[in-house]
Amino acid sequence: MIIHNSWRQIVLNAYNALDDGYRTFLEADNGYFPNFSNFLNAFKTLSKEKTKAVLFGQDPYPRENSATGYAFIDGNVKNIFGDKGLSKEVNRATSLRNFIKMLLLCSGKLTLASLTQENISKLDKSKLITTIMELKDNFEANGVLLLNTSLIFVNKNDTSLHAKAFAPFMKTLLSQLANDEIELILFGNMAKDIKKLLPENHNFTLVQTCHPYNLEFITDKKVSDYFAPMRLLELR
Repeated sequence: MIIHNSWRQIVLNAYNALDDGYRTFLEADNGYFPNFSNFLNAFKTLSKEKTKAVLFGQDPYPRENSATGYAFIDGNVKNIFGDKGLSKEVNRATSLRNFIKMLLLCSGKLTLASLTQENISKLDKSKLITTIMELKDNFEANGVLLLNTSLIFVNKNDTSLHAKAFAPFMKTLLSQLANDEIELILFGNMAKDIKKLLPENHNFTLVQTCHPYNLEFITDKKVSDYFAPMRLLELR
């Protein structure tokens, strides 16, 4: 289990809270993705000391090449922009597409009326990130840990079963962070699931919004006010 030293004991405690049989399944490293070496990636690259917020996704993308071990970071997306605006891969990923459009809007690079593929293609991108992994890096530069509630994907029919199996992991993780002033970013129905796992007394700030899958996410003022200061599209 390769993770950042600052997370080691915390994540080990959370991992040991899993059912014995489920740990055996995970350690067999077969029939799911990301694999055993990568499903804890979020804890490898951002230290606990630098973590200011945890963005909770639901579960990994249902494609092995897309599931990176980071919530919201689609490994099938190499480039964010293409010749005609947003890249084909971004346009096919509804939540990611809406998230990028929200960032273009809240950063003042485009207005709602001008938020079209043609206008995106004409933007000066010399000072913008171009790859999905640069977006991951910018999230982490802002102290945002990108964590799915279920850390693996097997098949669509069993999604809820694996989310339930990982609940003891998440509950134990959150209990160990409860005294820290960390923000929990909860999209859509994720709020209901995560709230059930919170200890009675905690210092978390809950940032609840609609899910990026919804078009209204693009223009949600609460969303833009929260993410605009992060400057997630800008090169560092």
